[in-house]
Amino acid sequence: MIASVSISLLKIASWRGDIWEGWAGQIILRCDLLQSRKTHDNQLDMEWTLAARDRVGIQDFVLLDPHTSETAFLDNLRKRFSEDLIYTYIGTLLVSVNPYKEINIFTKDLMEIYMGVNFFELPPHIYALADNAYHTMLQEMNNHFILISGESGAGKTEASKKILQFYAVSCPSTDLLTSLRDRMVVSSAALEAFGNAKTLKNDNSSRFGKYMDIQFNSEGEAVGGHILSYLLEKSRVVHQNHGERNFHVFYQLVEGAEDKLLQSLGLERDCQHYSYLVQGECANVSSINDKNEWKTVQQALIVIEFTEDDTESLFGIISSVLHLGNVHFEPDARGYATLLGKAEVGWVSKLLGIHEQVLLEALTYRKIEAKTDEVLSPYTVDHAIYARDALAKAIYGRTFTWLVNRINESLVNKDSTKKTVIGLLDIYGFEVFYVNSFEQFCINYCNEKLQQLFIQLTLKSEQEEYEAEGVEWEPVQYFNNKIICDLVEEKHRGIIAVLDEECLRPGEATDLTFLERLEEKMGGHPHFVTHKLAEKKTRKTLDRGDFRLLHYAGEVTYCVVGFIDKNNDLLYRNIKEVMRQSKNPIVRQCFSSTDMDSRKRPETVATQFRTSLIKLTNTLASKEAWYVRCLKSNEAKEPGKFDEALVRHQVKYLGLMEHLRVRRAGFAYRRRYDIFLKRYKPLCPATWPHWYGLPADGVAKLVEHLGYKPDEYKMGRTKIFIRHARTLYATEDAFDVCKNELATKLQAKYRGYKAKGDFRRQKQAATRIETCWRGVRARKEREKRAWAVKIIKKFIKGYLRRGEAVSADNSEYLAFVRQNFLNRLRDNLPKTVLDKTTWPTPPPVVKEPSALLRVLHMRHLVRKYVRGITPQRKAELEVKWITSVLFKGKKDSYPQSVAKPFVATRISEQDINVRVVETIRNERIKYSTPVVKYDRSGFKPRQRQLILTQAALYMVEEVKIKQRVGYAALQGVSVSNLSDNIMILHVACEPKHKGDLVLECEHLFEVLTKLSILANKQSVIKVVQGSIKFDIQPGKEGFVDFSSGQEPMVYKAKNGHLMVVSLRTRTR
Repeated sequence: MIASVSISLLKIASWRGDIWEGWAGQIILRCDLLQSRKTHDNQLDMEWTLAARDRVGIQDFVLLDPHTSETAFLDNLRKRFSEDLIYTYIGTLLVSVNPYKEINIFTKDLMEIYMGVNFFELPPHIYALADNAYHTMLQEMNNHFILISGESGAGKTEASKKILQFYAVSCPSTDLLTSLRDRMVVSSAALEAFGNAKTLKNDNSSRFGKYMDIQFNSEGEAVGGHILSYLLEKSRVVHQNHGERNFHVFYQLVEGAEDKLLQSLGLERDCQHYSYLVQGECANVSSINDKNEWKTVQQALIVIEFTEDDTESLFGIISSVLHLGNVHFEPDARGYATLLGKAEVGWVSKLLGIHEQVLLEALTYRKIEAKTDEVLSPYTVDHAIYARDALAKAIYGRTFTWLVNRINESLVNKDSTKKTVIGLLDIYGFEVFYVNSFEQFCINYCNEKLQQLFIQLTLKSEQEEYEAEGVEWEPVQYFNNKIICDLVEEKHRGIIAVLDEECLRPGEATDLTFLERLEEKMGGHPHFVTHKLAEKKTRKTLDRGDFRLLHYAGEVTYCVVGFIDKNNDLLYRNIKEVMRQSKNPIVRQCFSSTDMDSRKRPETVATQFRTSLIKLTNTLASKEAWYVRCLKSNEAKEPGKFDEALVRHQVKYLGLMEHLRVRRAGFAYRRRYDIFLKRYKPLCPATWPHWYGLPADGVAKLVEHLGYKPDEYKMGRTKIFIRHARTLYATEDAFDVCKNELATKLQAKYRGYKAKGDFRRQKQAATRIETCWRGVRARKEREKRAWAVKIIKKFIKGYLRRGEAVSADNSEYLAFVRQNFLNRLRDNLPKTVLDKTTWPTPPPVVKEPSALLRVLHMRHLVRKYVRGITPQRKAELEVKWITSVLFKGKKDSYPQSVAKPFVATRISEQDINVRVVETIRNERIKYSTPVVKYDRSGFKPRQRQLILTQAALYMVEEVKIKQRVGYAALQGVSVSNLSDNIMILHVACEPKHKGDLVLECEHLFEVLTKLSILANKQSVIKVVQGSIKFDIQPGKEGFVDFSSGQEPMVYKAKNGHLMVVSLRTRTR
C-alpha cells in the first residue's frame, strides 16, 4: 500500500507536527515522519506558516485583514519582531526592521538554502529578494534595480552589504571574477570610511546617496560594476552638530595610522588637536573601533588596486584638510585678515605641493578681474574663514568624487558583449528633524521623486500582470504626488528655480529675500505655506524664517537659513587657480583646467542634484524594480525594543500603507495553477490523489468543491487570482485539518510496516548473533578450563616441595608465596615508629628478606619523623631527653609527665614583684614557678616563688628575697622514687648558711630539668629509695620519709620526721 501512495501525499504527511519559522542557519522543521532540508519536493511556501499566523504574524502584508488598518499593520510587525523575524513582504517589497543585535540568519549555509528558490517558497529574507532579482534578470535578460531606503540607522548600508555578499557567494566563480567580486564587496568599506559619519541617530550613517550597477554576462557571472554618488554632505567637513562626528576616515587616520605615517603627514595621535574633529564633542565613541576600521580601509585600497603613490597622495589630502581646519586668522589694524601662525599653512603647502606664499595669498586675498586688470582684495576675518572652509569642502568633495571614479576604474567591464545589470540604490530616506535645512530639502525632494516612480512602477507591474493573465484591470485610486514634485522642480516656477534666481541675481540676496520670492511665486499653492501665508492657528507653529511643504508622507517645516550659501557652494576663482598648481596628482585631477577655462557660472547644488536625480529616475524607470524598506525599531538602538510611535512614523513616511493599498486594490493572492493544485488537491476527492488533466481544469474542480463565490476569485491564463485574504485563510485552515488526518493515517500505516520489517530483521540478526556467540563462549570456556587444570597441578606440586631447594617444580609456587607476602605487607605496613605489632608474620621462604625490609622500613619511618620535626620541637625534645635520662625507670610519676609539654616559665616577669626583678635583673631570669617550702624545724608549709637565673636560684616571698643559692653552692638534689613532688636541695656550708631546702613543686620534672641545664649539674640529681637525710642547720640533721597510700599527704610524723605519702601507682 505504501508503494502506491503518491509522493505528494507523503510530502504533505511529512509536514505534520509543529511548523514554524525560525532561524538557526536553516529553516527548522519538526516532523514526526520526515526531516529534510530544502529539496525540490519539500517546499515551504508562505502558506505553510499560515497555521502559525496568530503567533508569528503574517509574512506577507498582502494577506493581512484588514489591510487598511495601520494598527493591524504595526501589530503584525511587532509579532514578527518579537520572534526575531525582521523581514516581512508586501508582495515583492521587503520590509526590514533593524533588531540592533546579531541574529544568526546571514550564514553561508542559509545563502545556499535561498539559492534558486521561488520568491515565496521560504520565509521572507533579503537573500530571497536578491536571488529572485538575479534569476529573473537571467531568464528575461533585462535590467533590474533594488531600491533600499529608510531613515538613518535603519540598516540600509547593512542591507546593501548583505546583497553584495550574497552575490559574491551565489554567482558562478573564476579567479578573475572572484577578484572582481572582492573589489565590489570591499569598495563599500572604502566608501563608508570617506562618506559615512556618526550622527545622533546612527553611528555609521551614510552621508551620500549611492547607486551601484552590478553587471552580469549571459552566464550569470558578475563581470563589472559602476557606482554613482549623490549629494555628499560636504558641510560636515567643517561643521558638526553636538553629538556628531566628521567623516570616519579622519578619525581612522589619526587613531590607526602608524607613527611613521603620522609624522610624515604632520599629525598627532590626538583628535582633540584638530578643530574640524571636535565640534561635536564626541571624537571617541565606544561603539566605533577606529584602529580596526583603519586596517580594513587599508586592505580595501589594496584590493581595489591602489598603488603606494595613490595611497600616499590620498592620505596627504585628508591630512591637509585637518591642517586647514587649524589655520586661524586675526584682524590687523585695518580690520583685514592676517594669518595667526604659519606652521599649519606650511603643512598644507607641503602635502598639496603648493608654494607656501601662493597658498597664503589665496587664503587672505581675493583676486578680482576687471577687463584686463586684476586686483587683489584683502579678506576680512569672516571672509577668510569662509574661503578656508570652502576650500576644505571643495578638496574633500572632489576627492570623494575622484575616489568613486577610481573604484569604478577597478570595476570596469572590459568585455564588450551584451550585459544585464542589477542596480543597488542605497539612498537616504525621508528625513524630518527638529530643524530641517537645505540637505533635508534635497533628501525629501529625492524621496518625492522616488515615491512617484515607485507608485508608477508598482501600478505598471500590477496592470501588466492583469493584462497578461486576461483579468480585467480595475483602476486604483491613489495620491499622485506629481503636484509636489512640480512644486519643487518645475522650470521657472519651482522652489529650485526660485532659489537659483536668488543665487544668481545681482544685489544682496539673502535667505529671507529667497523666502519672500517663494511667497510671491507659491502663494495659494495647497502644499506650500509660510508664516506670512498661514492661517492664524497654523502661524503659531511657524517661525518667520520657515516654510512648510506638505509631502506625500506628511508636513515638513524647513528653515531657510543657509539655503543661499549651501546652494551656491562657491569656491573663489583664484583659489581654484592655486589648486591647479598642486603637485599632488589627485588634487590636479580634481581641479582640472576645464573648470578654469569656462567663464560660465557653475551650476548650483540644487540644480546639479535635480539633474542627476532626473537621470537616475529615468535610468530606474527603464529597469524592473525591487524594493527594500528599512525601519528602525527604536531610537536608543536597544535590542528587542519595539517603539510603536517611531515605527508608525516611519511606516507613514515610507509610504508602506499606500503601497499595500495599491497591491490590495485588486486581488490579494495569485498563484500559478500547478502550484495551487499541488498544495490544495487533498481537499477535493476529484483531484486527490492524482489529477491527470490540465492544472487549470483541476483548479476549477477544486474551487468549485470548496464553494468559492464568483466574486471571490478570477481564473487567469496561468494563475488563479483570489480577492480576499480571508478566502485563502479558510482554504488553509481546511487544508490544515485534512493534512493532519492524512498524516495520521500515513504515519500509522508506515510505522506498522516499518516496525514489522524491523522486527523480522532484528530477529534474524539476533539468531545469527546468538549462534556465533555461543560457539565463541564454548571455545573460550574449554581453553580456560584446560589452562586452569594445568596451573592448579603446578601449584599443588610446588606446595608439596616448598621446603626443598629452588627447582623447576617449586619455583613458581615460591615466587607466588613471595609475591603474596609482599602484597600483604604493602597493605599492612606500620604507620608509626611505635607500631611493633602490625608487621605480618613472614613464611619461612622470606623470613630473612622480611627482617631486612623491617629494618629498612623502620629507618624510613624514623627518617621521615626526624625530617618533620621543627627546630622548636627539636629543642623541646632535647629537654625531654634530659628529663628521660634523669628519671626514666627511676621515679614512678615519670611516665605520666612524658606527654605534658614543658613551658618557658610558670610565672611571667610581670607577676614578680618589681623590687625583686630590679634586684636580680643583672642575672637575667630564666625560669620561675610557684613552690611550697617546708620549714626546717616544724615543717610548716610556706608559699614561695622559685626563680632560676643564669647564676643562682632564689626563694622569694612576695616582695622579699628569702634566700639565694648560687649554683656553685648547690651540692645535690634528692627526690624519692615514688610519685610525690618533693625535692630536697642540698646546699654547701657557707657563712650565713640556713640549711638545705625542702620544696614541693607541681612541675617537679620541669623544674629539675631546667635547674640541671642552668647549673650544668645533671649528675647531682639523685633518685633515692626510702628516707632522705638533709641539714636543718650546720651540725643538725633532719629526715624525710616516703611511703605510698590511698591519698597523697605531707605531715610531721611522731618521730619528728617529715612524712610524705604519695598516691600508689598501678605500674608499681
